[in-house]
Amino acid sequence: MTGAKARRSTAIVAVAAAIALLAGCAGGASADGDAGVQPDLSQLEPAADPRSIVGPTTALMPDDEIEVVAEDPGQQLPATVTSYAQSGDEEQVTVAATDRVVAVDLAGSIAATAWALGFGDTLVGIDQSTTFPGTEGIEQVTSGGHTINAEAVIGLDPDVVITDGTVGPRDVIEQLRDVGITVVFVDNDPSFEGAQDLARQVAAVYGAPEVGEQLAEHIADDVAATAAEIARLVPEDESDRVRMVFLYLRGNAGVYYMFGEESGADELIESLGGIDVAAELGWEGMRPMTDEALLAADPDLILTMTGGIESTGGIDGLLQEKPAVALTAAGQNERIVDMDDGTILSFGPRSADVIEALARAVYAPDNAHAGEAAE
Repeated sequence: MTGAKARRSTAIVAVAAAIALLAGCAGGASADGDAGVQPDLSQLEPAADPRSIVGPTTALMPDDEIEVVAEDPGQQLPATVTSYAQSGDEEQVTVAATDRVVAVDLAGSIAATAWALGFGDTLVGIDQSTTFPGTEGIEQVTSGGHTINAEAVIGLDPDVVITDGTVGPRDVIEQLRDVGITVVFVDNDPSFEGAQDLARQVAAVYGAPEVGEQLAEHIADDVAATAAEIARLVPEDESDRVRMVFLYLRGNAGVYYMFGEESGADELIESLGGIDVAAELGWEGMRPMTDEALLAADPDLILTMTGGIESTGGIDGLLQEKPAVALTAAGQNERIVDMDDGTILSFGPRSADVIEALARAVYAPDNAHAGEAAE
């Protein structure tokens, strides 16, 4: 593992661990409903000055369905794959069968990827972030703090557990190995390229590398096409582009974090054509928000999770608890874009849908159900 990749991996694990710890402090509330029938992204008329838009917007995807790229894909088992430990060590693991699979991570990306590959019928255990249609009857084996229940997993008698180290504790994972369950750690990078690589890694576990490459190409093509459409909405002059920051909020626990480079939020902001103000400050990973940093960043728009803004008592509660927010352009205009907790940073098969929904909320809020969850 290179030095740069190791630093990024460390930041990812730190972010994931912090979210997992804090998730137990507040319910994972999310926006109800869907975005309904909307004009194509290519037909949207963006605001003349997106920096001056006033009021909150909730980004909603048209639906939660995950498109399957292959029906009954062929498999060649046993398959030997690389398993990545949090320490950076790699080991070769042989997967003999995949009839019963437990797929768990913080954002639900692994289960979503397995589903998109065409292996949804093999899933017997999932994490609490996996809530897309079709998974209602699958047992959840993680709890409020995104901790894995070893007894529940063992009781499912899985052939293999696929995870990425963002749920734990680690001794629980080791307990699974001790009873003879095959465990594979994938390298799950929170980025669009990471989503493509995850498709390849999960497909390799199933002994189906061809369909993994197919899904990777599908994700890449969809993200590229959507990003091209979003570029049409972005002001040409850089000085007119929206200055954005991602804040992780858990008001009832007094937790306020700013996400910077290598957190996944930077990828979202870049895809939206925004200016990442945390990156301007040299902010890396996830760090407690300070008044000084927020005022120096002075964002036009705050990205956050729906459950996060709800936990503060809405915008009024956030401004009351954190007066520094009110001194920013985003606070003065109450310009907050929120999205479902388990979706906004879930890089995977729906990456293109996520950035499309966010782009509607940023540039054409009248087509994104403005203010439904953030008020």
